Amino acid sequence: MNKAELVSAIAKRADVPSSTVDAVLNGLQEELVEAITRGEKVAVSGLLTVERTQRSARTGRNPQTGESIDIPAANTVKVTAGSNLKKAAGNVPV
Repeated sequence: MNKAELVSAIAKRADVPSSTVDAVLNGLQEELVEAITRGEKVAVSGLLTVERTQRSARTGRNPQTGESIDIPAANTVKVTAGSNLKKAAGNVPV
């Protein structure tokens, strides 16, 4: 599902205009980016948690040549599924 499909599905389910849903999703995106920039953790109870984490520097290998390369330390984003997402995934047969 891409963003346009998500906007359409939410608009239909909530019985609101697609433009309103699109504006809300854009606002959510901006707030998540700003919170991660500030180093804050964002938790939407039951849905997900988004937080900035640090990855240590390490040595890797170039898969084409096998040569060792140094990978610098970096900040990254960690997204953890909340209880409702985990429950939904667990209800799907394997």
